[in-house]
Amino acid sequence: MRGALLVAGTTSDAGKSVLVAGLCRMLARRGVRVAPFKAQNMSNNSVVTLDGGEIGRAQALQARACRLEPSVRFNPVLLKPGSDRTSQLVVRGKAMTTVGARDYMQHRQWLRAVVAEDLESLRSEFDVVICEGAGSPAEINLRATDLANMGLAEAARIPVVVVGDIDRGGVLAHLFGTVAVLSPSDQALIAGFVINKFRGDV
Repeated sequence: MRGALLVAGTTSDAGKSVLVAGLCRMLARRGVRVAPFKAQNMSNNSVVTLDGGEIGRAQALQARACRLEPSVRFNPVLLKPGSDRTSQLVVRGKAMTTVGARDYMQHRQWLRAVVAEDLESLRSEFDVVICEGAGSPAEINLRATDLANMGLAEAARIPVVVVGDIDRGGVLAHLFGTVAVLSPSDQALIAGFVINKFRGDV
């Protein structure tokens, strides 16, 4: 297995996607073979890959930062919201079914295998894989079936950095609180923090 890092966020829109793209471009410029990965994305903003599959737009941007063509391996599970209660489930670029929140939980076990297989494939092919979490790892009510945050980090033994957006206010509380609600075993996977949009005197 090769190097990997998971970029998690204290909230949605904390800056995970852009940070992953920036890390990918930095490594690509240094000659590192790097790929992006987001196990599960929820977005209606998708991009069509060369083989006709669909992935999240952010993962297409991250692929470009890596100087790669977009691939369904970079975002194996995509949920496209259709209403407040249902989403279209897209797996490896292909629409499978429409699911509600409870229905989706029943799919998590086999989706975990899909995610693990695609991540392992990327790690065997590239020097580094920069993974992006989904939402926040502090959503501990979802931890048992988590595919994209601490569940992924634990299963694949990946260190995690947590990003907080200082523009939202309370960034230190966001960072501290995110770690505080995690189990001790998940806390042990946290390797560092990033304060996004920082301005002023360091």
